[in-house]
Amino acid sequence: QVQVVESGGGLVQPGESLRLFCAVSGSSLDNYAIGWFRRAPGKEREGVSCKSRRGDYTFYADSVKGRFIISRDNDEKTVYLQMNSLQPADTAVYYCSTVRSFLNGLRCDMVPASSSWGQGTQVTVSS
Repeated sequence: QVQVVESGGGLVQPGESLRLFCAVSGSSLDNYAIGWFRRAPGKEREGVSCKSRRGDYTFYADSVKGRFIISRDNDEKTVYLQMNSLQPADTAVYYCSTVRSFLNGLRCDMVPASSSWGQGTQVTVSS
């Protein structure tokens, strides 16, 4: 069972950047596709981005495409989400999770593969 701990959130102004971290334990990270999700106040959880198990495919939601970058370091067992040009609409609690992997690790999608979630990290974008 994989456990995750998210960190790196904070309060920033519109246009600024943040880098989120997801520390993974309990299993080798290179066995999994991994993704970031977010939940804004009063809204359903939204899939933001995923990176395939083999690391050469990424998915981004349209709302973050061109602004966010997901990366992974299997040796450090850490997944990153670089968030640039942040907007108030990006305000949410951000979570990472293993996600569904298919085509022998070549692809991922935003279906969580774990039933448990970390505490998340709060990102607030406000002037």
